[in-house]
Amino acid sequence: MKVRESDIPTEEVWEGFFEPFEVLSALGIDGAVVDVAEFGCGYGTFTIPAATLISGTIYAIDIEPEMINTVKDRAQGSGLTNIVLLLRDFIADGSGLADVSVDYVMLFNILHDERPERMLNESYRILKPKGRVGIIHWNYDSSTPRGPPMGIRPKPEQCYEWALRAGFTYVSSNDLKPYHYGVVFAKPEA
Repeated sequence: MKVRESDIPTEEVWEGFFEPFEVLSALGIDGAVVDVAEFGCGYGTFTIPAATLISGTIYAIDIEPEMINTVKDRAQGSGLTNIVLLLRDFIADGSGLADVSVDYVMLFNILHDERPERMLNESYRILKPKGRVGIIHWNYDSSTPRGPPMGIRPKPEQCYEWALRAGFTYVSSNDLKPYHYGVVFAKPEA
């Protein structure tokens, strides 16, 4: 199942909305993070930079074969060997990853799906104790140049509510200017 209102612009336009290394740093993705899962990798805007920062593997999951092929080409062009690409409907079928198998899950610009809690529950399942989930989304502001319609665009407060219901604890919030916000939650130790 494709996420509603997920039409992504060209790669060049999309990449212009982010400073990936700054976003990843703000959300705590660095060399101390071992294995990562990214739900909806798109063009690899965050996949490729994250792969250069972490010490393990990044599982880049997307439902679109074209996106998987784009990330594959970018990874090969960058000489990266720590990216595992998974063509999968993670909303309907889950990530396919084992329980407690990753240290970090990236949910970037994707929680406008009809069932965002399903993604958070799947994140919780695959995260190791003390693992973190990072969320970024478009600001709840109609003047942003992109993003889903305001009627389905999640407010930060909704993300907090969904994450807490899934069992996570709050870690931090970030203003990812000019168009996004970021929130990090952790899976309790036990």
